[in-house]
Amino acid sequence: MTYRDIVVIGASAGGVHALIELVAGIPRDLPVSIFIVQHVAPYGKSAMPSILSRASSLKAIHPEDGDRIEKGWIYVAPPDYHLLIEDGRVRLSRGPTENGHRPSVDVLFRSAARVYGPRVVGVILTGNLDDGTAGLAQVKKYGGLAVVQDPGEADYPSMPKSAVENVDVDHVVSLSSIPKLLAELVREPVEERNPPGETKEEATSMKQELERGEDRENGGKPSEFTCPDCGGSLWESRERELIHFRCRTGHAYAPESLIAKQYDALEGTLWAAVRSLQENAALARRMERWMSQRNNGPGKERYSRRAAEAEGHAAALRKILLAEQPEVAEG
Repeated sequence: MTYRDIVVIGASAGGVHALIELVAGIPRDLPVSIFIVQHVAPYGKSAMPSILSRASSLKAIHPEDGDRIEKGWIYVAPPDYHLLIEDGRVRLSRGPTENGHRPSVDVLFRSAARVYGPRVVGVILTGNLDDGTAGLAQVKKYGGLAVVQDPGEADYPSMPKSAVENVDVDHVVSLSSIPKLLAELVREPVEERNPPGETKEEATSMKQELERGEDRENGGKPSEFTCPDCGGSLWESRERELIHFRCRTGHAYAPESLIAKQYDALEGTLWAAVRSLQENAALARRMERWMSQRNNGPGKERYSRRAAEAEGHAAALRKILLAEQPEVAEG
């Protein structure tokens, strides 16, 4: 008899406190392996394993690539590494970012779904934008269950809201109810089966695919958009109502994450334009003074006009950049 013994959890903004509350309620004897992606900065060390170990009766660690999966352990994605699951082992990868993140919730969920199918329970907690939505859809596609924190109580509702709006979620519950729900779900027997159209061996090759920029889950058609990370063409794929974008390199985006990344790239370009205009104005002012010293009236006037024009454009762009950033997460 096979049971749901793989629990994958994704969180972003507000996730530390949510994860502490969740793991504190999980009983020590629950026969599961728990995998967590919490969006963190890509540099420095993360204290998440220590924090969760203090809050939980289970042991939390940053795994090493190739570690065996053991029941009763919490595996936390290290900074700047994707956390993947292969058949019986944990894998780490510095493959391309997804939704602007490494680690990405989508990568973890997708790898678990392809290998363990109906044995997987996917959980989405508080966070911004929509990382985790596509991954949760894969959990459902391969026979697993989808659990989402009630967006109405989440500190940052965008991630759970996106999951609820785009995935056929099985349970939308309060954070305090998730531990008890998991304890019930993991004791329900399931019928284990190989992923659709794949052997078990084929399903475990996702780390290689990720690092080569391949992904069998996303074919699609060319879109008119380019990747904000590398400038390559983005391919658009759809599964039911879910839209996803991926470039040849392997960078991947859900719609809200792509919009946010495009805005970041645009902001950087505009600030570069402000700098260029200011430098242009400064050079024109220097030439204006030079012409004045040489008593060249027409030259002085020409450079004065150029400087004033560049200063005006720089001021206009700065005003736009200092305005409030448009909302992209709440919809």
